[in-house]
Amino acid sequence: MSTVTLKSAREHRVTVPSLQRRKQRGEPITMLTAYDFTFARIFDTAGIDVLLVGDSLGNVVQGQDTTLPVTLDEAIYHTRLVARGASRSLVVADLPFGTFQISPEDALRSAVRCIKEGGAHAVKLEGGRNMSATIERIVCAEIPVMGHVGLTPQAVHRMGGHRVQGRTDDSAERVIQDAHAVQEAGAFAVVLEGMPAELARAITRELVIPTIGIGAGVHCDGQVLVMHDMLGLSDWTPSFVKQYAGLGAAATQAARRFAEEVGERKFPDPEHSYR
Repeated sequence: MSTVTLKSAREHRVTVPSLQRRKQRGEPITMLTAYDFTFARIFDTAGIDVLLVGDSLGNVVQGQDTTLPVTLDEAIYHTRLVARGASRSLVVADLPFGTFQISPEDALRSAVRCIKEGGAHAVKLEGGRNMSATIERIVCAEIPVMGHVGLTPQAVHRMGGHRVQGRTDDSAERVIQDAHAVQEAGAFAVVLEGMPAELARAITRELVIPTIGIGAGVHCDGQVLVMHDMLGLSDWTPSFVKQYAGLGAAATQAARRFAEEVGERKFPDPEHSYR
């Protein structure tokens, strides 16, 4: 294979270094969650930079009240499906609750499985200063890590719900320290969730690594949404979400038309029969 071909192939795949160059150039980063081959392929074709196999699958795929019940095996399964559909996007696997908090070595084992069995290019984990040693251990094993600070859904019981973080001076300082700790531990990017826009703006200015916002205002280096919220597939969406389609209503209408045509023996018709 020629040098020109190799160079071209690299430029058409989003990588950890290319995301860091995006921040330096001031080019916004796009990230969506994905949980299967079909939507991974659709989002990849649309030019989405990062596909996150989020533990939000517990809510939007499994119908759970929180993300806490999601297992590592389930995360790996969905990551494998997404990896098959992504030819350009960077695939990031969320480490579920209980798979990285016990010890750095335990976290590394979980991360290795996401890479080897799931086909992920990187992993994401929640937590700031308390996860520094864990992030550093995974990064030392040559596995890229995306951090996640602010509102961390796996801490839902400690926070008393999904509450905005950083409203007070003390709380804001803790979030800032967490973001810096994640960077210093070696993370290549960090998700900033559920915080005032000015706090996210300050963190984005201070950090060298890219910030990806969700409910954190427009000043982050990139933005992420849960695909079900973005596509209008959820029964309820947070106030910061913008729906770009109404696929839930469209799917309901399509299923209703199908049921009616079957009931009236209009489907299948000659046009939709084997020949």
